[in-house]
Order: sequence, then structure tokens, then C-alpha cells
Amino acid sequence: MKAVVMAGGEGTRLRPMTSSMPKPLLPVVNRPIMQHVLNLLKRHGLTETVVTVQFLASLVKNYFGDGEELGMELTYAHEEKPLGTAGSVKNAEEALKDDAFLVISGDALTDFDLTDLIAFHKSKGALVTVCLTRVPNPLEFGITIIDDEGRVERFLEKPTWGQVFSDTVNTGIYVMEPEVFDYVEADVSVDWSGDVFPQLLKEGKPVYGYVAEGYWEDVGTHESYVKAQADVLEGKVDVDIDGFEISPGVWVAEGAEVHPDANLRGPLYIGDYAKVEAGAEIREHSVIGSNVVVKTGAFLHKAVIADNVYIGPQTNLRGCVIGRNTDVMRAARIDEGAVIGDECLIGEESIIAGTVRVYPFKTVEAGAFVNTSVIWESRGQANLFGARGVSGILNVEITPELAVRLAGAYATTLKKGATVTTARDHSRGARALKRAVISALQASAIEVRDLENVPMPVARQQTARGSAGGIMIRTSPGRPDSLDIMFFDERGADLSAAGQRKLDRVFARQEYRRAFPGEIGDLNFPATVFDSYTGALLRAVDTSGIADSGLKVVVDAANGSSGLVLPSLLGRLGVDSLTINPGLDEARPTETEQSRRAGLVRLGEIVASARAAFGVRFDPVGERMSLVDERGRIVEDDRALLVLLDLVAAERRSGRVALPVTTTRIAEQVAAYHGTQVTWTTTSPDSLTKVGREEGTIFGGDGRGGFIVPEFSSVFDGTAAFVRLIGLVARTQLTLSQIDARIPKAHVLKRDVPTPWAIKGSVMRRVVEEAGDRSVDTTDGVRVVESDGRWVMVLPDPAEAVTHLWAEGPDDASAQALLEEWSSVVESAGH
Repeated sequence: MKAVVMAGGEGTRLRPMTSSMPKPLLPVVNRPIMQHVLNLLKRHGLTETVVTVQFLASLVKNYFGDGEELGMELTYAHEEKPLGTAGSVKNAEEALKDDAFLVISGDALTDFDLTDLIAFHKSKGALVTVCLTRVPNPLEFGITIIDDEGRVERFLEKPTWGQVFSDTVNTGIYVMEPEVFDYVEADVSVDWSGDVFPQLLKEGKPVYGYVAEGYWEDVGTHESYVKAQADVLEGKVDVDIDGFEISPGVWVAEGAEVHPDANLRGPLYIGDYAKVEAGAEIREHSVIGSNVVVKTGAFLHKAVIADNVYIGPQTNLRGCVIGRNTDVMRAARIDEGAVIGDECLIGEESIIAGTVRVYPFKTVEAGAFVNTSVIWESRGQANLFGARGVSGILNVEITPELAVRLAGAYATTLKKGATVTTARDHSRGARALKRAVISALQASAIEVRDLENVPMPVARQQTARGSAGGIMIRTSPGRPDSLDIMFFDERGADLSAAGQRKLDRVFARQEYRRAFPGEIGDLNFPATVFDSYTGALLRAVDTSGIADSGLKVVVDAANGSSGLVLPSLLGRLGVDSLTINPGLDEARPTETEQSRRAGLVRLGEIVASARAAFGVRFDPVGERMSLVDERGRIVEDDRALLVLLDLVAAERRSGRVALPVTTTRIAEQVAAYHGTQVTWTTTSPDSLTKVGREEGTIFGGDGRGGFIVPEFSSVFDGTAAFVRLIGLVARTQLTLSQIDARIPKAHVLKRDVPTPWAIKGSVMRRVVEEAGDRSVDTTDGVRVVESDGRWVMVLPDPAEAVTHLWAEGPDDASAQALLEEWSSVVESAGH
């Protein structure tokens, strides 16, 4: 006997899940519903099957093919227009006219005994046998009344409660003789229970009803879809689960990586090659698709997750459905009943309320609260750029495809034949993406100078030597799973805001310039990069007095790229030095604040025991420098800024220093004492760089380990700052602790207040209103100065749903009080 599987429905009630996927392909425990149906047919010997298709037909055909993989023979009957339940079977009449056949829906989950159903049909000599089942609520289904012999007396489609006189409903599974086609008109829409069966009853034809025992769920709504997953996991339906039951109810498919410290409470399913990190909690009735990543601290309960989804840390997903290729970012919350379509981005700390539908290809911005469905508009942020280039999680937000498009857009903003310098840190991810970037640049008629793995200051300096711009790819500081793609201008500085907007526009329009075959750019690898950098640095920075000082220093390369420069530099400086952690560690391209502190503590111990003058520790890309003094004590970054400022200003006695407005006002006292003045800048490195380039600037720093040495370059450079520091210490004959001791203690406190994007503007307006007649500085954000000199600064973050606050007072208590006062102003602005 042959079977017919009805797979042409649009599944409109299941949108947005069926917006880009036909309903029969919706996965139930990581297999399409229709695959469960085909497995049932095969189990009962029905291996020759005709599949009727209409909506997104090619997806169904491509997935199942000719059925060979399932051990079946599949053919397809394609409807050009909807023909109804009977019309679509009539469309396949040619393949079915020789013998009785079975009709079954491709989107209902069941384990009925089809062999028994067929035997019943034959024993009764029926023209049509309707498979029935009992349900508690028959309103959604067609009711069928049968007599004691099983003969059908009456059909009633979608009854009201006043018409409910039975709980046996039509499951849409039938066994039929080919003569039934005489009652179905070709090429028009005809239904079995509405048109054909009433006619058969009228003519007294043998139509029987078989009441089946077992499981049946018509997966027509989101509730029934989620319920079907739970029923499979609970063992209520006899279907195959693809995987291994590693503990009762916990199913894990091949290649899945589940950390022993993940908290699993079954029944649940984890698909093939999924990755569940330590500290993630997955509770009952959750289904995790193939290649899904579940990060530390994520919580999932009754959540159905399709393939290739990223679930960020601290997310909370309950009773929701997430479509394919969607990214759910850190601390997002998706409530019960919500459905997220394919290829969406749910931003950090956003909240999707229950029953909300987010249609495919939508972006929900960070911090948004969504309580209505997102169907047409994309609630996204327009800009690509964050604080440091284009940043995101590797292979989630930052993919090779994105890197190629970005590099193509960047190349389009430059002239054909221009040169771009490329560089990376020592991570594998950066290496892989840089290759994608290089090929896109060359294909856009750009010559490429590839420096490979170098410290960021070297990449900037080399870019400034005749390139139209540069691209550096590095691991995001403190986030080993993320990358930054950084764009430089012709001076090696970060791309200006105007340059970013231009790149943004080309990227958004996707109007990439491509080279003709004869214009493909060349790729070369410049030699002696480190020697030329070191030579230029030693020519520019005053190193007098170092060789005669007898200074001993300890340098911690922290297994980063600055270790590549140090051998040629330290030898030529003529200083007694001890280098620790010089080798590159691919596995640790960045460090957490915790590991950085631990490294500084170890450095301090070595400095103290070696009786060195001081110790320096570079960040992984050699951009920033941290200090320990001669006693081995850590000089905090904000304090190190004041120490270097004091040394530089005392030696120069004139000029100006560039500092961000968030710096303690004690810096002003230090500068003024030595006859120099402060130019206050915004918190953006770009702003510091601009002042660093101006005539008369002698120093710059951001209070976070970033220092500018203007006589050499206008960008942050840890190595240049180190060379300058050695020279200054050698010439002053003072220790770092002595310099630190003569600078007054600062009391600057910082706090971050979560702020949804939608209210950032009203927050800043409220701050200005609250300032009243107090002095207000709007260099960056809003800085309010009290009459007694205390100040607070409120600055919305450009890339995250956060507002930053800084406050300074004569002591910690007064700074804390100021911070509390203005935090409540920021928080109340949202109410």
C-alpha cells in the first residue's frame, strides 16, 4: 500500500516560525515533524509515499529528497494553487489509482497503529476509513459520530459547545480506495470532511470510523508546538529520539559538548555539536538544537531553541521558541509564550514580554523592553561602530562574512591602488578573520601590507608610513570570545567619526567596489618592522642618563605581542632588565581584570626581590602599561597617570597635557605647580589623539594605562611610555614611591547605571535641568560642578545600554554622597 503525506500547508497560526520555513519542517526534538511521520509510515511498511507540496515546496523537497536516506521511496505532487485536503490528494491520483492508500498529515505528531487501522479498513470492506481519536476539547476539530459497527453516521466541522455531542474527532488520517477519486473534482479546492464525505454518506457508501489508541497532537499553535516537545521528552509518544540518554530523561546528541558543571534537570534534549558551558542551567522540557551555544549563567526552562543559535551569558529564557541563526545576547530575558523568528538579534539586557512575536531578520536593541510584536520595523541601532571599532562575539556577531563586507566597504571609501596596512594580535580568531579582510581588500583594488602579529602601536606607526589607512584585528580586552575590527586613518589614529559614518553608509547600502582582473591588489610582508619601530622610538624619545644610571627594571610582556619588540629595544637602551612572560600564548589573547591583578602582584614580588627601580606590565597588544614601584606595590592606573604627569611636567616646565574630563582635578594642581596647563578632552581616544598631535602638547593619558608620548606619536603606546619613563626616572634620581608620595590623594568614584536606549536622551535632559544654576561643562556628557569644587559627570555609553557616572570630592564619603544623589537622578528619569 502507498501513503500520501500532506505537506502543503502554510501554517499561518504558527508564524513567525513558519514565515521562512514550511510547517512540516518545524523541528520537534530536533527532527522535522514530517520526519517523525515518515518514520511512523516506514515502521508500518508504508515505504512508497507521495508527498503533496505547495508552500515553500522546494525546502521540503531539498530536505527529504527521494527518501533514500530514510529507506523510503518519496515522490512529490506539486500544487500550483491551494486545492484543499481532497484536491491535493486528487492531484496525486496518477500514483494512487491502482490500490488502496493511506492519507496522513505531514504536520501532526502521532504514534497510532497504522497496521491495525489498515486491517480494520479491509475487514469492513470500506470505501473510506476515517481515523478518529478522543480529545478533551473538540472545539478545534471536526467531530465524527459512528454507530456500534464503526460506520460513520455524521460529520460536524469545528462545532460550538452547543453542538458538541461526542469527543471523537477526525485526525486527518484516512485509508481510501481509489474509487473515492470519482467524487473529487480536479483542479478546484475540495475538502474531505466538508465536501466529499457528506456526499458519500448521502449515497450510503461504506464510510467507517476507526477509534485509534495512542498519541496524536495537531501542531497548529505555538502552545501545541511547545507541548509536543514536552510530550516527546516525557515519553508520551513513541518516536525515535536522535541521541544518547546520558541520565534519566537527559538526551544528548552526537558531538555535543556539555560541561560537567552545567546544571541539567531533565527531561531535556541537547542537539548535535551544541556546546553548554559551566554554570548554565537547562531545565525540563527544553530542547537545544544543533550547533547551539549556551553560555555560562544562562537559564532555560521549557525553551525550544532551533539550530545555530547563540544564547549569551546570564540570559533567562522561559517557555519561549527561538528560530534558527538567532543571537540572544548577554542578560536578555524572553518570557513565556514569546516566539523569536529566524536570523534575529536580541540585544543585551533587553526584555521580550510573553506572547510577543518577533518576525525573522529583526534586531531588538540592547536594553529595549518589547511588549508588542515586531513585524515590519527593525528595532536596531543604526551604527556599526562602538568605542573601539566594530566589536562582537567571534562567529556570532563578528563572522568571516561580516569581515569581508566591512573590508569591502572600507576599500570602497579609498582610491583604487591605495595601500592598506593590516595587522592582528596572536589569537587564532584574529588570524582567520584577517585573511578574510585581506582577500576582500585585494579584490577591491587595494594594495595590502600585512604586518601579521604586531603590537598595536607598531601597526599604527607602520600605517602612518605611506598607507591610506589600516585595519587591526584583536581580541576584545577582557573578552576572550570577542574580537574588535579596528580601522585606522592615514596617520595610524582611529578612524574619525566622519570616516566611520562614511564607512557605515557604504556598508549599509552594500555598494562595494570590485576590481577588474588586472586591478587585483598585491600583498606584501614588510621586513624589519620591529627594528624600524625601535629605531624611530629611540631617536624621538630622550634616553639620556639611562646608560649611566645603573637602573634595573623588570618588564612583563604578559605573553602578548609587546614581547616581540622588547629584545631589540632593551638591548639598544643599555638598561639592566629582566623580561618575564615573553612568549606568545595563543590560548590567552586577552586577560580578565582578575588575571591582570594577579600578574601585577607576581611582578611586584619579582621587582622587590630583584631590587629593581620599578616594573612595567604591558597589555596583550602593547597599547597600555601598568606599573609597580620599587617596593613591589601596584601603582593604580589613575595614580600612574599622575606620577608620569608629575615627571613630565617637572622636566618640561611648559606646554600642555591632554587628559579626559573624567580625570581627577588634582592633575590640574600637579600640572600648574610645574608651569604646564591641562587641555580637557572627551573620553574618546580619538579626542586625546587630536590634542596629542597639536603643537605644544607634551603628554597625554586616559587614567587606564593608556599614555601618549607626543614627540614620538599621538596614539597610546605602552612601549613608548615605558622608554620615556625610564629616561625620566634616570634623570630625576627619584623613586616612583617618592614621586607618588608628593602628589595629593584623589577621591574619584565611578558607577554604571543601566539605562534603556529609548530614555538616554531624557536622562541627559533631566541631568541638565537638575543642575540648575550650578556650573555645567559639556565637553563630554554633562559635568556638574558644585560651588565647593566637588563635581559629578554623567555620560551615556555609546555602545551599551548604560550611563556612566564619575564623582570627585575631598574624601570618599563626599564623593560617594554625590554619586548617590546623581545616580537617583539618572534612575528616576526613566520613570
